[in-house]
Amino acid sequence: MSQYAQVIVDVPTMQTDQPYTYLVPDEWQAVIECGMRVEVPFGEGNRHIQGFVTALPTELEESTLSLKSLIRVIDLAPVVNQELLQLADYMKDVTFSFKINCLQTMLPAAMKAAYQKKFVLLDEDHPVKETYFSQSNEIDWDVIEAAGALTLFKRLREQSIVELRYIVKEKVNKKMIRYVKSLVTTENYFVFKEQLRPNALRQHQLLEQLKTTPRETVTFYREKELLSTHLKTAEKNGWLSFEEVESYRDPFANHDFPKTLPWQLNTEQQQAVSRILAAEAQGEATTFLLEGITGSGKTEVYLQSIAEILNKGKTAMMLVPEIALTPQMVQRFKSRFGKAVAVLHSGLSQGEKYDEWRKIERGEAQVVVGARSAVFAPLQKIGLIIIDEEHEATYKQEDTPRYHARDLAIWRSQYHHCPVILGSATPSLESRARAQKKRYELLYLTQRAHENAQLPSVTIVDLKEEYAQKNTSTFSRLLQEKISNRLQQKEQIVLLLNRRGYSSFMMCRDCGYVLPCPNCDISLTLHMDVKKMRCHYCGHQENIPKKCPDCQGEKIRYYGTGTQKVEEELQARFPSARILRMDVDTTRKKGAHEKILKAFEEQEADILLGTQMIAKGLDYPNITLVGVLNADTALNLPDFRSSERTFQLLTQVSGRAGRGAKPGEVIVQTFNPEHHSIVLAQAQDYEAFYQQEMILRHQSGYPPFYFTVKITVSHPAEQVVAKKSYQIAEQLKNGLSPESRILGPTPSGIARIKNRYYYQIILKYKHEVHLHRMLREILETSQSEQRKNLYVSIDYEPLNFI
Repeated sequence: MSQYAQVIVDVPTMQTDQPYTYLVPDEWQAVIECGMRVEVPFGEGNRHIQGFVTALPTELEESTLSLKSLIRVIDLAPVVNQELLQLADYMKDVTFSFKINCLQTMLPAAMKAAYQKKFVLLDEDHPVKETYFSQSNEIDWDVIEAAGALTLFKRLREQSIVELRYIVKEKVNKKMIRYVKSLVTTENYFVFKEQLRPNALRQHQLLEQLKTTPRETVTFYREKELLSTHLKTAEKNGWLSFEEVESYRDPFANHDFPKTLPWQLNTEQQQAVSRILAAEAQGEATTFLLEGITGSGKTEVYLQSIAEILNKGKTAMMLVPEIALTPQMVQRFKSRFGKAVAVLHSGLSQGEKYDEWRKIERGEAQVVVGARSAVFAPLQKIGLIIIDEEHEATYKQEDTPRYHARDLAIWRSQYHHCPVILGSATPSLESRARAQKKRYELLYLTQRAHENAQLPSVTIVDLKEEYAQKNTSTFSRLLQEKISNRLQQKEQIVLLLNRRGYSSFMMCRDCGYVLPCPNCDISLTLHMDVKKMRCHYCGHQENIPKKCPDCQGEKIRYYGTGTQKVEEELQARFPSARILRMDVDTTRKKGAHEKILKAFEEQEADILLGTQMIAKGLDYPNITLVGVLNADTALNLPDFRSSERTFQLLTQVSGRAGRGAKPGEVIVQTFNPEHHSIVLAQAQDYEAFYQQEMILRHQSGYPPFYFTVKITVSHPAEQVVAKKSYQIAEQLKNGLSPESRILGPTPSGIARIKNRYYYQIILKYKHEVHLHRMLREILETSQSEQRKNLYVSIDYEPLNFI
C-alpha cells in the first residue's frame, strides 16, 4: 500500500502556508511519523528544503501521478509532538503568521535548517573540470561567487554541464566523548609484555594501566602524559579499541547545588498550595492569579506545588522573564529538584540549549525552568504551569510569530487539564481585570515570608527642589547621606537607573545640533567603555566628535545620564565604595550576569548599579537601601501603559530592600512627586493603583476595556509607506462597525530604523465578527508587494505602542 506524507515546507509565504503531499519511499515507510522533519524537493530544479510532517494519509482523492517523493527523513523520532502540532495551528491563527514559522519557533536554534548551495559537475569531459572541479565533482556556491564566476556558471547550468543543488544541513553538533576500551586480559597481558622493548617506558606504563582500567576516557590517559600516538600504537597492537559516546553539554557542571528542604509555609501560602493542588487533582484547567507582595514567598509556593506534582509522576513548567532569570532562581530549583530540572534561556550556548531540550524530550527532566520560549518545551503529562512576574513585557515576542507566552501556557493547560499560576506583586491590569470577572481565580499573599521582614519605608525626593537649591548632582542630598550611612554600616545598596550608556545624547551648545544615527531617526548614545557613539537600534557606531559636525563649534557637550556616567560620579563621590555595574554592556559575555550577582551576593561589592534587570528576582538579606535615580524615565513615554510600568518597576525594585531581618529603606527621586503611580508605589498599594488606573483606562478607551491590534507598514521610501497605510486604514473603516476606533495611520515612535520607514495603525474594538477575516485579507493582498520591499505586519494585543 502506498503511503503519503503531508508536509509543511520551509517557505514562509501565504501561497505555501498549506501542507504539500509527497510519496513516502518504501525504505522510510516503517520509520516516518507525524512531527518529524523531512527533506523534500520543492519548486523548479533541484531545490531541496526542510519540512515538517503533519499527516500520513494512506489514500488520496486526487491523482498521484505528479507527486514527488520525499528525499529523506531527518529525525528518528518526532521533534514536534501532536500537542505542539495543534498548538502551531492555534498560534498561526492568533498571531497572523505562517505555520512553518510557528513550528520553527518551537525548536532550539541548533535544530533549525541551514541550506547549502552547491554546483555539481554533470559533464566530466568539459574543460571546466580542470579549472573548478579538479579536487571534487561539487563546489560551494560561495566559492564560485567569490571568484566572480556566477555568470559563467549560469551559462553552464543552462547548457546542462553543471547543476545547482540545494542541500539541507543541520546545525546540530552532538557532543561526543572518546573512550578507551581495554582489550588486555590476564591471558594476553604477558604476550603483549614480551613484545615490548625494555626502554619503551610509555608503552609499559600504558599496558599496566590497561590491565587495571577496563574503560576510561582519552582525557584520563592524557592526564597521565600518555599521548594520542601511544594510544594509536596500542590500538594497532590489539591492546585497546576506541568508542565514541554521546554526552550532554551541562551548563551547570561546575556549579554546586546543595540540597534544600521545604520551608514551613504560613497560612496564606498553605491555602494557595492547597487550592492549586485541589484544582490539579480534579483535572481543572484553572488559571490562578497569585497576587503576592514582594518577599511574600511566591517561589516557595511554586516549589512545594511542583514537588507534589512530581510525586504524582507528572511534569511542571516554570517560566520567568529573561531579565529575571537570575542564577538565584536556577539555584533554588536545582537545589530542590536536582537533575530533574532542565534550564532554557538565552544565556546558554546553542549546543547547551539543544542538550537541555533533548533531556526534556527524552523524559530525563521533569521540571523546565526557562524564559519565554520554554513554553514550547516538549514535556509530556504536564501537571502545572507557572508564569512568574506575569506582568513583564518580555513574555511577548516582538518578532514574527508575535505570541504571548501567557496565552500559549493557558492553551497548553487546557490541553493537559492542569492549572496555570500567574504570579506577580503587580499583576498586569488585564490579568487583574480577568480575575475580577472570575475568568481567573485570585489568590492573595499579603505577608512577607521571613517572619522579621517588613516592607521597606519609601521616601520620595522632589528633584525640582534639589535643582532650585543648586544641587545638579545625579544624587539628592538625602540619597547621598543614606548611601554614606549604609557604607559605614557595611550594608548593601542597589541603585536603579533605567538607561544604559554614558549619556543620552551629545548636543552643540552653539547651534543645537544633536549627533544623529544615519540609519535611524534617533540620536546616538555615548559609550565611554569603547569610546564610541552608538545606536541602540541598528548597532551603528562612530567616533566621539571633538567639534560640532554642523557648525564646527567646540561647545559640544553630553546631556542626560547613563549608567556609565553615574558609575564615574558615584566612584568620585564615594571613593572607598566597591561598585558593580549591571546593564546590557556589562552582561554581553556569557556568564557575566551570574558573575556580577555572585560577587554581590558574597558581599564583594557595596553598591549594585544597574538598569531594570536588577529590579527583580534579587533576594539578598544585606540589601537595606534602594535608590531610584529617576522614576520618570518610563513615565514620560507616549504609551498608555507608562504609568502601569512605572508603578510596577518602582514596586519591584523597592521589594529588593529589607528582605531579611534588617529593615529596608527606599529613596525615589522624581520630577513628578504627585503622580499617582509614584505616590501609590510609595505605599506599595497595588489595589488602589488598580482602581485608579482602571478609571483612566475606561475614560480613554484602552485595554482591558477594549481589544487592540497594531498594523505596521514598512518600506525604504516614506511616501510608499504612507500610501499603503492610508489604503489599509480606508479598508478597515469600510469594513468595521462605527463602535470601533481607528487611530492613525501615523509614523511610528521612531519613524526610521535601519533605513526603513515605519507607519502604524492602532485599532481598538470590543466585538468585531469579521475582523479576523479582514486582517487575513490585508495580509494576503500585501504578500505580492513583498517583492517591492513593502512589508505589513499585524500584532494582536501589542504591548509596545511606540
